[in-house]
Amino acid sequence: MRIRNISAIMRHLDLTLASAAANLACDEALLDACEDGSGAEVLRFWQPEQCFVVAGYSNVVAREVNLAACRQAGLGVFRRCSGGGAVLQGPGCLNYALVLRIDGHPSLASITGANRLIMERQRAALAGVLRRPVEVMGCTDLAVGGLKFSGNAQRRKRHALVFHGTYLLHFDLGLMDRFLHTPSRQPDYRAGRAHDRFLMNLEVAASAVQDALREAWGAHTPLSEAPDCQGLIEEKYTRDDWNLKF
Repeated sequence: MRIRNISAIMRHLDLTLASAAANLACDEALLDACEDGSGAEVLRFWQPEQCFVVAGYSNVVAREVNLAACRQAGLGVFRRCSGGGAVLQGPGCLNYALVLRIDGHPSLASITGANRLIMERQRAALAGVLRRPVEVMGCTDLAVGGLKFSGNAQRRKRHALVFHGTYLLHFDLGLMDRFLHTPSRQPDYRAGRAHDRFLMNLEVAASAVQDALREAWGAHTPLSEAPDCQGLIEEKYTRDDWNLKF
């Protein structure tokens, strides 16, 4: 059964920019545009071409990330505008950002309500792709058989929110324990497992996941123009006083 749209004018944007900083800035710029009324609700996809680490907004980077290993390998370390834990990005990951108006559905008025609404819709969409049961685990993880394949987080403003995350499709999971420490905060279902015993790849085409999510959110119309994110790149996402501030 097709899920009812939140928005009648949801747009989609398939856009991977040239750098990690630019891609992170684009998510925030889309949120800002929806917040001030100049931009629409949008579902964006992007796929990194190089490995890098992204910390959650409040993470203490040295606690969550093996900075020595990152420096030795030349991996950049960045901070996103939303919560959650540190993640390793790279080829084989599919990222999405869902930007919604908070007044578009009563459940979006709270953090927990938004988590429930959005994660259930994502779960149902991915179950359709995989043809097997998918569970929402922890607060905002998606898993199959207790193995996580997607982590998600949200950032809220007064009128709009961004809910974004990653789908592991064909990623080298062995790299996780090299560049990330054991998380300081873990969901109970992780049970202390190392990254490569806790995570799984979906081993499906990115296009299959994208098609399912576009259908789930009714995002059938392309976004005509991406927002200008150069200011955010220069003022925030390329600066150590943002990326390494904690």
